[in-house]
Amino acid sequence: MSKAIIFFADGLEECEALITVDLLRRAGVEVVIASVMGREEIVGAHKIQIRCDALAESLDLNSADAVILPGGLPGTEYLYESERVRSAVQSFAEAGKLVAAICAAPTVPGRMGLLKGKRATCYPGCEADLIGADYTDAETITDGSFITGSSLGAAIPFALAVIAWLDGQEKSDEVRSSIVYRH
Repeated sequence: MSKAIIFFADGLEECEALITVDLLRRAGVEVVIASVMGREEIVGAHKIQIRCDALAESLDLNSADAVILPGGLPGTEYLYESERVRSAVQSFAEAGKLVAAICAAPTVPGRMGLLKGKRATCYPGCEADLIGADYTDAETITDGSFITGSSLGAAIPFALAVIAWLDGQEKSDEVRSSIVYRH
């Protein structure tokens, strides 16, 4: 079974985060929701309170196959400011493990220079922080071990792309069919 860690912070875009968690769990991926706020409860950009599974600093990252960063502001800034998140993104990128980010969150690996020479997308207006990336306005882009998504509107195809990367296109198609997603 694949395992993914998704980092949550105050001000995240709730739907991007929770759609991703939901669809990955439907696919049988073990998902750990990790707070970077030093407490298990976070409050999203639209004032929805969410209880996380664990604190980011308490996790063994070595057992995971993917790290996922949901967007939203100021959530993305909290993710970038977190040494734990930056360290995880760096080590996963170096190991060829999946780094997936949606909306404003692709700016985290982007500002770290990890998207240089890669095709990537993000929320419109955040392109300047995709340092060295080949920006495209597609909903979702998979380039090597990076998956980027453009916005809340891309949350379902983003999550399906993560499933396909982790457990194959057949599993992604199975989830797509089960939720009657026809795009």
